[in-house]
Amino acid sequence: MGTNSQSTTIMETENDVQTPAQFVDDTAACIVSVKGLKENWQKWSNEHQEYQKHNPFSHDTRPGGVVPQRGQDDYGRPLQGSMTEQRGKDAHTHISREVQELCAVIKNIGEPRGLDGAVAVEFGKLFEHYVTISNKLVGILLRARKQRLVDFQGEMLWQGKDDHVVITLIQ
Repeated sequence: MGTNSQSTTIMETENDVQTPAQFVDDTAACIVSVKGLKENWQKWSNEHQEYQKHNPFSHDTRPGGVVPQRGQDDYGRPLQGSMTEQRGKDAHTHISREVQELCAVIKNIGEPRGLDGAVAVEFGKLFEHYVTISNKLVGILLRARKQRLVDFQGEMLWQGKDDHVVITLIQ
């Protein structure tokens, strides 16, 4: 008999006949949450479609969109305020700290050379000392040379082969 009365309630609901208050409240709550999910999904979908119109790698790119051209200031740069821009800034800050740390290590373990008193160290000695600090010594050295903080001969340094190459701290 319990199952029969439940099926009657469901049938009455389908025919828009008055239903128990608890059933109506549960249904309304379900409709509101599904409506909210649908609206959030639609909002995300519209934002994504708009983003794809400006994405040069998307098949959705519209030729009428404003695309930076070579030579413009924002060419090859992420959109301002984007997560990509923030990650780039964070990476730049991190690498700058590592370059400064490398220069401090060279200053501490290096020896003055020449009349100008520039501090220099051989790559092998620096490598053995720096290996406990970071495993990216060569990359950081290349970055420091690009910033004109250090100087050394050659394009790339190899452990063993280039142990006697002198690295000079310019400052």
